[in-house]
Amino acid sequence: MSVFKTITYRVQFCVVGGGLSGLCAAVEAARRGVKVAVMQDRPMLGGNASSEMRMWVLGARGKDNRETGIVEELFLENYYRNPYKNFSIWDSILWEIVRFEKNITLILNCSCMDAEVKEGRILSVTGWQTTTQMYHKVEAPLFADCSGDSVLAPLSGAEYRVGHEAHAEFGEDIAPVYADKKTMGNSILIQARETGGPRTFIPPPWAEKFTKEKLPYRLPDLTRDDENFWYLELGGVRDTIADAEEIRDELLAAAYGMWDFVKNDPENREKFAAFDLDWIGFLPGKRESRRYVGDHTLTQADVRAGGNFEDVVAYGGWPMDDHHPEALRTPEEPTVFHPAPSPFGVPYRCLYSWNVENLFFAGRNISVSHVALSSTRVMATCAILGQAVGAAAAVAVRHGETPRGVYRNYTGEVQQMLMEDDCWLPGLARKVSALTAGARLSSSKGNADVLRNGVDRPTGAGDNGLWLAGGDYAEYRFDKPVHCRRVRLVFDSDLNRETQREGSIYKRPMYATYYLDIKPTHVPKTMIKSFRLTLTLADGGSRTIDVGDNHRRLVYADIGAEVSAVRFEPLSTWGNAEARLFSFEIE
Repeated sequence: MSVFKTITYRVQFCVVGGGLSGLCAAVEAARRGVKVAVMQDRPMLGGNASSEMRMWVLGARGKDNRETGIVEELFLENYYRNPYKNFSIWDSILWEIVRFEKNITLILNCSCMDAEVKEGRILSVTGWQTTTQMYHKVEAPLFADCSGDSVLAPLSGAEYRVGHEAHAEFGEDIAPVYADKKTMGNSILIQARETGGPRTFIPPPWAEKFTKEKLPYRLPDLTRDDENFWYLELGGVRDTIADAEEIRDELLAAAYGMWDFVKNDPENREKFAAFDLDWIGFLPGKRESRRYVGDHTLTQADVRAGGNFEDVVAYGGWPMDDHHPEALRTPEEPTVFHPAPSPFGVPYRCLYSWNVENLFFAGRNISVSHVALSSTRVMATCAILGQAVGAAAAVAVRHGETPRGVYRNYTGEVQQMLMEDDCWLPGLARKVSALTAGARLSSSKGNADVLRNGVDRPTGAGDNGLWLAGGDYAEYRFDKPVHCRRVRLVFDSDLNRETQREGSIYKRPMYATYYLDIKPTHVPKTMIKSFRLTLTLADGGSRTIDVGDNHRRLVYADIGAEVSAVRFEPLSTWGNAEARLFSFEIE
């Protein structure tokens, strides 16, 4: 019998792992009324995006393809409160969205170590919390593994894959002839800071020694604002889980050796004299380890065909970016970008286990081949995969279903829930409320029907927005008074980040290098900062609701009144002369 205390929680949905995928899964389900527990083995949330690893969040390429939903909400909050992109503030933004959600119990510093399984179902998981020296046991009807390393796979008996499939298995010409257990490696990143004068660096005796000849494809260049030393990558020819400690030690030697090369190599010494070492990570970020097997395995052919699945719940759009398993040790190109369409759909069937009936998963561990993983592994894609799992869990709780049962009976409900929560699904449109569809809609700018077409961003089919300046309006009128619970609005958050400061450095959520001349960033100028709703009440009177200092893209305004008309007017933006409104709906 253990001398250590065990705390037991009984919830409706347990999420293991608190990276962006787990965070988004938990928040989405909790906002939909589900009681959630999050078990995270680190002292902070965010995974590879956190201050422990500091990788910027990337996703689908191409015009207007940026991921929205919870991940965009986080970015906009960061632009608003963290203009100098301090990683400690970013950590707090990720933490607070979970910690202060009333339906979430957050268990940090707690490593999942055991699972109770019966007849193909997980009954509970148990973790050890290092800070309190207590066990934490979570019982739930539904679980999601968002741990990246798929810790629940060996604990539950869920089927999983590791490494490269042979090209014959799925007909993938990118895949090798023979299957193997090699993966993409782990990386330790470096952050540099420009100073007002020369800075010296004395390497530790255990630092690896690099020369220009040893780094043919990886010469560091701090004049590039995207230099984060991602190519400090190792471990792909080893086991990125079992050998993690040794891989980290080797990476640290490489990282300090790389900084020695930056500062002390004769060709670099003067060029980078004013740069100082600001940070080197001690926790490597991972690209690949275990991948679950679901009811569908996404492959190269699926990606290339655009992923036109009837059960699409998310999308990718990063190229198939396959890193060489030898990584830093290979004389070849360290990564090859194989083309992929942007966007391509990801089906719901890739997000739950085929043989453990109450297990979801989201992140880099979903049911994909190695080739497809090379695209779907990037964090913005992982975030919307997580939000899709959170929505599916909410639907499963509502109907008393398993993940597979949701696919068979309620996929459409999951899709509509996601789109209502501002997660765009390529090729689909959101169903607007009956009140919205039946009302008379007018605008000072002419035809405003785009505000209720169910598409909340520009697409190839059109702009899908109404442009309004100060003094303009859009208005719904009803033939007789109706009860209005709330108004749903979607603003333009500049998905292409064209109104951020010039230069790619300002368009990223966080910095790789801190330069002397960096200016504060800001909320995208396209965003509506303040607006007014004018209600014509059932008794003929009126009421106005003014909202200011807005920095959210998806906004709900509570009304709770009988109305015969509702008018929207923008009062100010964060910089643009006109504002684009994508959705104005009455619920």
